[in-house]
Amino acid sequence: MFHFFRPNVVDSLKGYTRQRLYQDVAAGITVGVVALPLAMAFAIASGLKPEAGLFTAIIAGFLISAFGGSRVQIGGPAGAFIVIVYGILERYGLANLIIATAMSGVILLVMGLLRLGTLIRFIPVAVVIGFTNGIAVLILVSQLKDFLGLPIASMPADFFGILHTLNANLSSYNGEALGLGLVCVAVLAFWQLALPRLVGSLPSTKSFATIPGSIVVLVGATVAANTVGLEVDTIASRFGSIPSQLPAFAWPAFSWDTAKFLIIPATTLALLGAIESLLCARIADQMMADGPYGDRHDANQELMAQGIANIITPFFGGMPATGTIARTVTNVKNGGNSPVSGMVHAATLLLVMLVAAPLAGDVPLAALSAILIFVAWNMGEWREFVHLRQFRLPYRVTLLSVFLLTVILDLTVAVEVGLMAACLTFIYRISSLSRAEQVPAQAFPELLGQEAAVHAHRLYGALFFGAVPLVEAIEQTMPSQALVLDLKNLIYVDSSGADALLALVRTCKKKKVRLILSGLDHQPLDMAKRSGLLQAVPDTDRVPDLSHGLALALGR
Repeated sequence: MFHFFRPNVVDSLKGYTRQRLYQDVAAGITVGVVALPLAMAFAIASGLKPEAGLFTAIIAGFLISAFGGSRVQIGGPAGAFIVIVYGILERYGLANLIIATAMSGVILLVMGLLRLGTLIRFIPVAVVIGFTNGIAVLILVSQLKDFLGLPIASMPADFFGILHTLNANLSSYNGEALGLGLVCVAVLAFWQLALPRLVGSLPSTKSFATIPGSIVVLVGATVAANTVGLEVDTIASRFGSIPSQLPAFAWPAFSWDTAKFLIIPATTLALLGAIESLLCARIADQMMADGPYGDRHDANQELMAQGIANIITPFFGGMPATGTIARTVTNVKNGGNSPVSGMVHAATLLLVMLVAAPLAGDVPLAALSAILIFVAWNMGEWREFVHLRQFRLPYRVTLLSVFLLTVILDLTVAVEVGLMAACLTFIYRISSLSRAEQVPAQAFPELLGQEAAVHAHRLYGALFFGAVPLVEAIEQTMPSQALVLDLKNLIYVDSSGADALLALVRTCKKKKVRLILSGLDHQPLDMAKRSGLLQAVPDTDRVPDLSHGLALALGR
């Protein structure tokens, strides 16, 4: 019943060589450098101090790699959590964010133990794209304050509140912060879009392309701001100095009266973390498929690792963590081939924090906001809006409703509505594929002249609660002598479908009509046994096919 705890690192280190170790160390150092600005930026955008992001990337990043079910996935703070974490902080405070994060870790751990990892794959693509694009919009809008250098002490958590606050303070923008931010966005765009093309024509630029664009922006903006003397907010001016050591374990104030209000936020964090991490792991599988280590991830083990990380990290000053797509892709592209690269990534961040923490205080917030704006842009799947007309109306409605609800109301409401819409659409589509057809007398000449005495119906598809009216319609036009049901093309019957067939049996007995079942096999046969339908129909009235059923009904 429970999933066996077996981290991927156990199997990945079999036959581990020095060459693979070199590749993992090189990839881990690269990912650590990439993660440095992102970790601080995600924490600041979530309403936390920048060190919260670093602590999370170090502690959770190490635990997710050490105990995870993926060979190359990198864990840490993610952009998808920004909106949720900021909302929890605004409504419940920091102590309750710690409890909510730990509760989400327990939920993730239980999901993994109960083998629920595969269920995440059943979340429709429209729902995932809708809330991903919605989160991207919220991240982008939330970063405009620092991008414009607006002197706003605290931002509201809701979309319209953010827009109202920005509009009210727009006249007091800082031109130097805005200019620095625009230059940073331009450099990031050049590094991602133009530089790879230059490498082909100008091989001398290849060494520059290996440097992450976010690091170029971080270092360049810091040096420029200090050299020119720009009047812009920095990490130190807003949050003070970053500590050069990991914090001690701290247990927040806790009460069960408060915990019951955190169930929904904790569940939201858990579901979002599960979706993000397993989507990330699937992308990693695709990238590793053609390589020598192309094994698939263990979804349940990954959820357990995410759970362990989120249970432990918040009590050491961290924030929610999950698998991160950008850092995982960087890991694979730079040669990472085992969980060792993820552990090296965490060790790299720890070393940077221990040695260079004082230098981070000079980083301009406008530069970090530019990095996050660029992350939000890359995070969104904007082309899906252009391609919407290619899909059916239910898909379009689901995607747009989840997107708008995520932006305007709440991610939890958006996902709930999206899943409900997707379920209703699925039920409608499956019920429309299920059908019941009366066999015409022309198809079986023996029925000619017996149309009133004997009826034959074929059932197709799935007989479930959404298709019960098909059986009820048969009861409306009963024959006088015998009714033959051909179930050969019926692939599934649920309890509601079985109840509908039992009701048909009772109606036939009441009207003294002989009911003959043909072609009952596989899952429908198993359901017939368990529901009592098989016992309600005599053995003599169950035949292998429709021809035998008609012969029996006509007494031939």
